[in-house]
Amino acid sequence: MKQTGERPIKGSTPAALVALHDAGYREIVERLEDGVIVDIGCGVGDETGRLTGPGRTVVGVDYSWEAAHAATSHGVRSTCADGAVLPLREASAQVVCSSHIIEHFVDPTGHVVEMARITADEGAALVITPNAPADFENPFHVHLFTAESLRKMLNRHFADVEVFGLDGDAEVRADFAARRRTGARLLALDVFNLRHRLPRGMFVALHSFGRRLVYPLTNRREHGKPPITSDRFSIVRHIDNDTLALFAVARRPIRR
Repeated sequence: MKQTGERPIKGSTPAALVALHDAGYREIVERLEDGVIVDIGCGVGDETGRLTGPGRTVVGVDYSWEAAHAATSHGVRSTCADGAVLPLREASAQVVCSSHIIEHFVDPTGHVVEMARITADEGAALVITPNAPADFENPFHVHLFTAESLRKMLNRHFADVEVFGLDGDAEVRADFAARRRTGARLLALDVFNLRHRLPRGMFVALHSFGRRLVYPLTNRREHGKPPITSDRFSIVRHIDNDTLALFAVARRPIRR
């Protein structure tokens, strides 16, 4: 698939960003139970395939038919659907995953309602999303969360919610901080803030072009250095402005 910045693509997206997503799925795998597992926003399924195992039926959902079709090659069932209108029965899933998806909704309410609807009474919804203060500017990230705002959003539809951080070690945090500084310097060239005055379609196209231009340069700069891998990330209880992502566990869906 073409690099747009909407989703990580191995071999194109910088290794550190791919590793962050890999670490999130590692934490999801550690919390899986037997039954139906639903991965909303499964993309091409390279991470979703890790959720498969004896006693599990894994269903991937993506709004892109191309991505949903590609996911079937990873041993999962997939369907093309909106993450806020899921074609699944109430209380049908033991675990529902939403990895780096909730921030893509202008109003995430429908997405959370659907997660709660399909989560079994004894099941769990696992949500991973960027930590607002530490995120990069991305036109696809239209609703960013702090730990408290994510907890409040999920608590409207789940009675039991815990929010943790998903963070790198000190060197990884420094690497992401350097990336943010580089991004800020590039954005500072737009002194008149023209990108935000463009029609959204043009802004997204410009952003996608910029990613395709910048990613090869940053990847070349990292050549020869030990790559940042998923083992450099872990779940933490303390969340500050530099914590890279949020990891929420929501249980006891509220039936209305």
